[in-house]
Amino acid sequence: MSFFGFGQSADIDIVLSDGETRKKAEHKTEDGKKDKYFLFYDGETVSGKVNVTLKNPGKRLEHYGIKIEFVGQIELYYDRGNHHEFVSLVKDLARPGELSSSQSFDFEFAHVEKPYESYTGQNVKLRYFLRATISRRLNDITKEMDIVVHTLCTFPELNSSIKMEVGIEDCLHIEFEYNKSKYHLKDVIVGKIYFLLVRIKIKHMEIDIIKRETTGTGPSVYHENDTIAKYEIMDGAPVRGESIPIRLFLAGYELTPTMKDVNKKFSVRYYLNLVLIDEEERRYFKQQEITLWRKGDIVRRSMSQQAAIASQRFEGSNSTNALAQTKEASS
Repeated sequence: MSFFGFGQSADIDIVLSDGETRKKAEHKTEDGKKDKYFLFYDGETVSGKVNVTLKNPGKRLEHYGIKIEFVGQIELYYDRGNHHEFVSLVKDLARPGELSSSQSFDFEFAHVEKPYESYTGQNVKLRYFLRATISRRLNDITKEMDIVVHTLCTFPELNSSIKMEVGIEDCLHIEFEYNKSKYHLKDVIVGKIYFLLVRIKIKHMEIDIIKRETTGTGPSVYHENDTIAKYEIMDGAPVRGESIPIRLFLAGYELTPTMKDVNKKFSVRYYLNLVLIDEEERRYFKQQEITLWRKGDIVRRSMSQQAAIASQRFEGSNSTNALAQTKEASS
């Protein structure tokens, strides 16, 4: 904008060099809506043009320099005045002087480090953006362009199954088992629940996926729990000796990778919460943390194939354990 409407002003447009071919990803904004942004990964180059279009042809635009920045920052909603920048790169595009006509400036940030995944949560936002600035005496002209960053992981070397018990002395004894403790975002949770002792009348059982966002440090720590999914296991009373299979597809839910102590500002963790409700509306629950990670799109399998493979592995490990126990007993 020009001062009091007089003088020259300009519009700024940022165009990526591979904008026509680069993939876009949906990302939730602060107001809960979803928009699509250009998708980048750690180490990728960010390049393009800054187009400066003069609003009043024939008039000169005086400036004190033109620059573009690549910024990665964390904003805590309870401390909005402070932006914590963990990436800050600057390229000067033009020295102080005058623009007599519209002009384009090339820029390149080579192999940019992008250590964290883009995230918008209840109390915190981690964003990456390009910001072009025309510096002026009274009022700068700026334009920002957000991008989304995904962090990819490899298959975890250790991925042990989860086995837990829920018990109330002489009333209830339940064992439940999940096929592994680390899941990628399109994975399938496969498991079983065994009722070893049932002397209370259970009318409902479900598994919840809970996201816990932790922000701040020391005395000013905030925890936000958000129930992402509810999966009904049974509706009615189980009997002793009964086993119930679990198969929960993660692809249909809004999940992010597990994030631990990001830049010492926030964490995002996920938990499987087993909930039992009896006929007197008393609730019993057991919680177990799981790790979520994002894998690349190199290998694509259908949901049913993933579920079948996970189920076969799980059943296979159970039969192997049972066979080993039988051999031990016979010897």
